[in-house]
Amino acid sequence: MLLVFSLIIFLQTYFEVLVFKNLLKQFFMKIIRIIAILFLVSLLSCSRNNNELSFIKISTEYGDIVLKLYNETPKHRDNILKLADSSFFDNQIFHRVIQNFVVQGGDPSTKNALPDSLYGEEDSGYLIDAEFNDSLLHKIGALGMARNGDDVNPEKKSSGSQFYIVKGKIFTNEQLDELEKKKNSQLRSKLYKDILTQKILKHKTISNKIDTVTVSLEASIELDSIWDSTPKFKLSPKQRSVYTTIGGLPHLDGNYTVLGEVIEGFGIVDQISGVNTDKNDRPLKDIRFTVKVLK
Repeated sequence: MLLVFSLIIFLQTYFEVLVFKNLLKQFFMKIIRIIAILFLVSLLSCSRNNNELSFIKISTEYGDIVLKLYNETPKHRDNILKLADSSFFDNQIFHRVIQNFVVQGGDPSTKNALPDSLYGEEDSGYLIDAEFNDSLLHKIGALGMARNGDDVNPEKKSSGSQFYIVKGKIFTNEQLDELEKKKNSQLRSKLYKDILTQKILKHKTISNKIDTVTVSLEASIELDSIWDSTPKFKLSPKQRSVYTTIGGLPHLDGNYTVLGEVIEGFGIVDQISGVNTDKNDRPLKDIRFTVKVLK
């Protein structure tokens, strides 16, 4: 009898433990599901925010230009939004205007522009890492960031504030062929110059007297041996399609970061592009502008 009673107590305790474990398991599973749902909601929320488009408006005496900023260039996008929000651009002038090329601004010293003075040397005081993207082209209406030349800026970092809007032109395929030839000729010349410089430095370490004919011949032979394997400038089918229909400035692709495009007011860009300028490409009559974030 005692044995039966003990067995009943044991079974009762065992089943109570099982029930408790099951309840505990259900509780933790519920907590895990809640955490997973919160994480998913947070992830989706971030995705929506990252996919949201940003817009800025450039206001001039000619009218307003509205531009869409690309999410593919987040450093440049966030930088220009920050500057616009802080009124950095307000009351600046377009200091460089070239018909069928670009309309350029972003030099803070132009807020107090003096007549007959050259501008374009100042910016926000910092550079932005290049954000090149093969899908973002210098088509007509593209927004790009200016920069210093390759000799002092081999990483092609952008100015922190100087921007340009592409006016450009429509090209024929023959003109694009010529552009490829010209760019590759420049590439070959630069490569030869680099090789020649290395040869001269090498000969100088051996002797102070340099036989220029010998050094030039050595550089030419080395150039011929590596030129075929050197990557060439070649426009993609997409580039050819864009530049023969929409138009733009194909030679800037891969050299300057494109961060947006005009979606309203390109006629205003046309008008500004056509104004009379001085020998430094500064409009004879100052064209002041402000830049605001559209929210």
